[in-house]
Amino acid sequence: MVQRLRRIAWQSIRTRLILAGIALAFMAAVPADTPGGNSLNDRVLGKARNVLFNYVAWEAEAIADKLNQQTGISAYLTEAERSRYVHDYLKLVGRLQDLNSRINAVYTDPAVRDPVSSSVDLRAQRDAVRAEVDRQQPLAESIIEGQVASVLRDEGFTTLGEVLPAVSSHITELPMLLVVSPRDRIRFDVAVNVINLSADQMTALEDSIDRALNVSSLIVPLGGLSLYPSMVIQSPYAASVFEVVAHEWTHHYLYFFPLGLTYAEAADTRTINETTATLLGKEVARKTIERFYQDYPDILAQLPKEQPKPQPGATPQASPAPPAFDYGAVMNQTRVIVDLLLRFKLIVPAELFMERQRLLFVAHGYPIRKLNQAYFAFYGGYQSPGTGAGGADPIGPAITEIRQRSKSLKAWLETMRSITSRDQLLAVRDALEREDAQPR
Repeated sequence: MVQRLRRIAWQSIRTRLILAGIALAFMAAVPADTPGGNSLNDRVLGKARNVLFNYVAWEAEAIADKLNQQTGISAYLTEAERSRYVHDYLKLVGRLQDLNSRINAVYTDPAVRDPVSSSVDLRAQRDAVRAEVDRQQPLAESIIEGQVASVLRDEGFTTLGEVLPAVSSHITELPMLLVVSPRDRIRFDVAVNVINLSADQMTALEDSIDRALNVSSLIVPLGGLSLYPSMVIQSPYAASVFEVVAHEWTHHYLYFFPLGLTYAEAADTRTINETTATLLGKEVARKTIERFYQDYPDILAQLPKEQPKPQPGATPQASPAPPAFDYGAVMNQTRVIVDLLLRFKLIVPAELFMERQRLLFVAHGYPIRKLNQAYFAFYGGYQSPGTGAGGADPIGPAITEIRQRSKSLKAWLETMRSITSRDQLLAVRDALEREDAQPR
């Protein structure tokens, strides 16, 4: 028992030292609130200077929280107890979000004359639940990190028995990302993190930038950010939380290889990097839930349904009827048409078409606030199946195909970590196709 206590204590100290070292290195590499860049970047920064997100202040606070976090407690819990704790914590987060929604409804209801007095009980409940969420969050974070690390360890991502870099995430309110693209093409030119803004504040800043710089801008919400520890949005959905934790860990892993080191040098590199992280995040999230949450049907139900693979010699089944509105297909078609219009310098028709399509998405229950060149510049960088924002870009399908032809998740990531261009990516895909086509 004494030896076990010593081992747990040493592991906790070692984890904290690694965390502090990596985080302090990050802070040294990013000394400003927002990294500077080219002249367009500087002009955008000037427009957004009053709402810039402070990386260093957040990082310092997150490091302090992590160093104070009693991560060793989870070692005394059984796997079943850990999963139950996370399940109950996520339920509590859901209750907190529900209370916030009900309070917001009171304040936006024109029939309520005195929203302050009308929401007294709800706000008291909200404050009590928020305090309990804050109390439970450190241990929940530690368990979630451990469960994701266990899956990564099973997949072979270890050095001397440890997953490196260590899985470290902090559930928190995230900043937003201000994205800027030229109007005459879809290109990820500038990205600046800003504090959380209301819809009217976002629109005002975007309009100011668009008018002054003749560009297309958009402020988008984020689900995670790969600082160290990574930022993870507070959500009641286990699938989303595990996916973001694994997604951001992939970025941490890739920092040590060409795909991560050259992330900001070219749009294609960013797309390859983000799409790789997206696919790994989804796969690890599924495996984490399937391993640790078999006793929780509500969490298992959050996983997307996998299509059965056809068996050799089986009679082909009739394809299911397509959905009444296929978001991915419509978004893909929209991107293809926009690219075509912009290729012929038809900027205004392209923008009018995007607004018409935005209204179509809204009518079918997808509340897209703004659909423009910057929208596709950002979301086109995450080309997992079904999103559609990549249009005819072959990067997403090629990465998916390489994963399907790889023997393991680790082998796939080891292949992807050295690929930094579209030409390299397609060459690797074609080589794997030829290799699989050879008779054995």
